[in-house]
Amino acid sequence: MEAIELLDIIAKGESSTVQFKERVIKGKKSDAYDLAIEMVAFSNSQGGLLIIGVNDKTGALSGLSFDEIQATNELLVNAASDNVKSPITIFTEQVSVNEQTLIVVRIKEGSDKPYRDNKGVVWVKNGSDKRKVVSNDELLRMLQSSGNLAADEEPVANSTYNDIDIDFFRKFVQKKTGKSFDVLDQSLPQILNNMGFAKDEKLTLAGLLLFGKRPQAFKPVFSVQCISFVGNDIAGTEFRDSEPPFEGNLTELYEQTMSFIFRNLRKVQVGASFNILGELEIPKEALEELVVNSLLHRDYFIKSTIKVFIFDNRIEIISPGKLPNTLTVEKIKSGTSIARNPILFSNARYLLPYIGIGSGIPRALASYPKIDFVNDAEKELFIAIIHRASPA
Repeated sequence: MEAIELLDIIAKGESSTVQFKERVIKGKKSDAYDLAIEMVAFSNSQGGLLIIGVNDKTGALSGLSFDEIQATNELLVNAASDNVKSPITIFTEQVSVNEQTLIVVRIKEGSDKPYRDNKGVVWVKNGSDKRKVVSNDELLRMLQSSGNLAADEEPVANSTYNDIDIDFFRKFVQKKTGKSFDVLDQSLPQILNNMGFAKDEKLTLAGLLLFGKRPQAFKPVFSVQCISFVGNDIAGTEFRDSEPPFEGNLTELYEQTMSFIFRNLRKVQVGASFNILGELEIPKEALEELVVNSLLHRDYFIKSTIKVFIFDNRIEIISPGKLPNTLTVEKIKSGTSIARNPILFSNARYLLPYIGIGSGIPRALASYPKIDFVNDAEKELFIAIIHRASPA
């Protein structure tokens, strides 16, 4: 890192990704545990820089001597390997600034969350500070983000085989396997368990969402809320169209949501003749991809609805959960995909207009480029914003 870049970072002060420490070794005393909890918080969040040799109250530089640099580097390595569970790898460099030497420690966002200190405490960044994690839901989301847990594989309490729409499931099995129940020569429980739609006698969340007769009887907030506003302000109180949250399995949610969007869009005349039917102002293909994406890739550990808000100048499709793991907006626009819900991901193609090879977002953009994506890590939301043209 160049000195001018480091000075610019220091001038902006501490943040969720930057932390200052003047010293980590004071005389004969050192605190590996204090260092470790900073590393844990960074690893469980977005990663960041720990800059040693800067006063965290004033931002004043306080460079380290050669002996301090050697001892500090040794302490950093020990803290990362012995006081962080699972151990992490850190990257350090010495940067000379105004004839003073600082240590810059780079800590990446971890891939094995949740990380803990050697007392078993989980820490995350909270602005420029940190906090303990005590919520089970937050711990579950961390396990999910590291690929160690998937919400759609978890059994749903109090559900049974009787809660699926058996006729709908039979059609799915025929379409997926090319064989009927009779030819498969397996019982319903065996088929459901073998396909990941049940665990023992309970439906998994995937089984419930794909084939449940009344999924919202067990998971009330796994629905879709749709509102068409007058104007462009979410605080507006005048609606063109509004209904109670849509309920049903994922196929039914998809169909109801698409129907709502279609009836609230304008038709655009594309030919010279008035006898030619108008086309939707936004291509159906783009809307299909984005609605399916919200149903399949949302975070089902977050107890919240999907929201579709239609304004005069845009449509917002708001999904619970930021992008998983190392995904970024740029990566998904180029076709990179990570299956947060693997059972839904691998079976949706038989029920919804979905291919499942990461091409959905690029295909939506190809058919309608005026789409922005917002990955709001703080609010745990992913938002697709589809811009509408002004009416002629």
